[in-house]
Amino acid sequence: MPELPEVETARRLIADQALHRTIVGVDDADTYVTRPHTPGQLRDALLGRSFTAVRRRGKSIWVETSGTGEDPVPGPDLGIHLGMSGRIVITGPGGEEATEGGGPRRRDAQPRKPEWDRFTIEFADGGRLALFDTRRLGRVRLNPDVNALGPDAEEITQEEFRQRFSTGTIAVKARLLDQSKIAGVGNLLADEVLWQARISPAAPVGSLRPADADRLYRAVQAALKSAAARGGAHTGEIIPFRHEGARCPRDGAEMKHGTVGGRSTWWCSREQA
Repeated sequence: MPELPEVETARRLIADQALHRTIVGVDDADTYVTRPHTPGQLRDALLGRSFTAVRRRGKSIWVETSGTGEDPVPGPDLGIHLGMSGRIVITGPGGEEATEGGGPRRRDAQPRKPEWDRFTIEFADGGRLALFDTRRLGRVRLNPDVNALGPDAEEITQEEFRQRFSTGTIAVKARLLDQSKIAGVGNLLADEVLWQARISPAAPVGSLRPADADRLYRAVQAALKSAAARGGAHTGEIIPFRHEGARCPRDGAEMKHGTVGGRSTWWCSREQA
């Protein structure tokens, strides 16, 4: 499931491979992925423009667009949310699949059915950008409102983090997953950072001491950095031990399983009691 590190990889890919390429075609026929827009609405808004910059907050990406030859005023932002299984696929003029950094990847490295490309943009040079999503849970929309999102998990300051994790009765894991409080942490990252910080996922945020909150903040930053370097949230140290019969790799205690904040949760029965 894409979390902040995977979404940041998608943002970098767009920044590296899709900017300043004139848009000559848009397939926005999937009305579920492009809701509330009707077919043709995104196409009409994007044709003749190019992407000029790409931004991210938490798990949300939006791409700024240029004016057209007839109208120099910048166009709308194109919002992209990968959902649970989406990823961005960009091809060059010859159909080769591009990767961050500019190098080609084996063409169609992952076999894809045409219907799994839920939204596509064709560039004048012959290449294209697609939202590839087997589960059809991603979203594309114009001018997305990101004001309801909290500060990005990579950019939040330690003081602001401490304030958001110091009061209330909600479980600390539920607070980590609340995108209005801190944007970008998903289920795997939440389990990883709580294990790294030795904090129970069910502990009320109001029970955390300032030292606990600071330790959790450092764990969030370290986990994000590690996941970005290693390829995603699934590479966390505790992730391979999130199953029945597993024992904590740090102290050998039994790993426990339950539901916290409506999400499947794993924790060390000793250090996170």
